[in-house]
Amino acid sequence: MAKPVIAVIGGTGAQGGGTVAALLAQGQFGVRVITRDPAGPRAQALVAKGIEVVAGDLLDPKSLQSALSGAHGAFLVTNFWDPTQQAREAEVGISAVQAAHAAGVQHLIWSTLPNVEALTHGELHVVHFTGKAQVDAAVKMAGFPRHTFVHAPFYFQNLLGVLAPQPLPGGGKGWAVPINPAARVIHAGDVAEVGLAAAGAFAAGDALPNGSHLAVCGGLYSWNDMAAAMNAVGHQISVQQVAAEVYDTFYPGARELREMFQYFERCTYMGPDHEARTALARSVVPGGFTPLEVWCRENLAV
Repeated sequence: MAKPVIAVIGGTGAQGGGTVAALLAQGQFGVRVITRDPAGPRAQALVAKGIEVVAGDLLDPKSLQSALSGAHGAFLVTNFWDPTQQAREAEVGISAVQAAHAAGVQHLIWSTLPNVEALTHGELHVVHFTGKAQVDAAVKMAGFPRHTFVHAPFYFQNLLGVLAPQPLPGGGKGWAVPINPAARVIHAGDVAEVGLAAAGAFAAGDALPNGSHLAVCGGLYSWNDMAAAMNAVGHQISVQQVAAEVYDTFYPGARELREMFQYFERCTYMGPDHEARTALARSVVPGGFTPLEVWCRENLAV
């Protein structure tokens, strides 16, 4: 008999790509990748491996519903940093949830994040977290036979990209941060390993409580810990704390990231329920998640 199909929306991206890889390694499900650019090089690389790739656009619910038809499960993630989604991430996410339900999906996994505004009583505003959290209610109310939430961590890959070490005012390289650099409040991990939790949740089925929240992370770290991990593989990184008003001048959009870091310091990245949620994620991934020190040795060694 044919295997039940899991459709991965955004399967050419970071979280989606990890989910595709984990599902293929698991071997329990067929995999369908839904992308708005099936002719693009990433999609065609999947086609070359024999993976089903179909067209579907988060901004076009009808196309998404058609692409999801016949799928047992679906992994759904939106991308705040995509300019076409940025100002309307909650709207886009809710519309996609509704399309998945209309298509007959039996198990939806939604990639979410904590509601910063709610957790800080409106004192801090982190739109790229809260926009995802605002979709959670729609997932619960849609009426899927099963639904699961996964929470992606602070990506280790950020250390190679948007938050790579920069020249510091006093010399050397590292990070100027608006919080206590010794505070262990950042749940961080390899973005590809979000897929391990998603695949584990699909495989677990009824054994996992419906509506579970799985928080993916390799560990709980401070900025000092991140510097130490990089220094252990040959870098010379230091961390300086700066005032919030100074950090806000560093780059366009700095204020939102400053408030994000302040939220971490107040509530941790994953929020007040982080211990139960990280434990639940580990329960469906027998090998656990890669810690920062190992990831640095494999990816950042000088």
